[in-house]
Amino acid sequence: MKFLVFSLLLLLPLVSAQTYRWGPCPSPRVQPSFDLKQYLGTWYEIEKLPASFERGKCIEANYALRGDGTIRVVNTQTYKGKVRPVEGTAVVPDLKEPAKLGVSFSYFSPYSAYWVLSTDYVTGAVVYSCTDIMKVFHVEFAWILGRSRFLTVATVDHARQLLQQENIDITYLKATDQSGC
Repeated sequence: MKFLVFSLLLLLPLVSAQTYRWGPCPSPRVQPSFDLKQYLGTWYEIEKLPASFERGKCIEANYALRGDGTIRVVNTQTYKGKVRPVEGTAVVPDLKEPAKLGVSFSYFSPYSAYWVLSTDYVTGAVVYSCTDIMKVFHVEFAWILGRSRFLTVATVDHARQLLQQENIDITYLKATDQSGC
């Protein structure tokens, strides 16, 4: 028991700028018949659950297929006046569930869940990620993305409702500043 408490205390600073909840990760439904090729390209972050690695503005992600079948992911944000890109790799671990991708931004870290819950490929997408911590609590991320920097209120409301229907708490969902990009 002491080890568990000690471990949790060590992990709390790592998740301080994240959204974490008690218990294991939920299992939301993902986009049926997901087509990766239609999903590729640029997506702009409209709203998100807090993430320590995303503190800037003008946040966007670009997805491109590599020759080896992996996906090149380049996330860009403007932070403290500087454009800061970071490159990673996404994979589809199970071709039977192509909407459940894994993404990593370091050779030293395992792939994290990147599940496309919904997309129409041309306007918006809803993405979810969750990592269990010893089945005691979980760290989760959610993003509402758009093919343009701004989406209609109705589109954002629909995306928020989808997250709620999948039992994902949107209390801390916040808008990303896409002005002046």
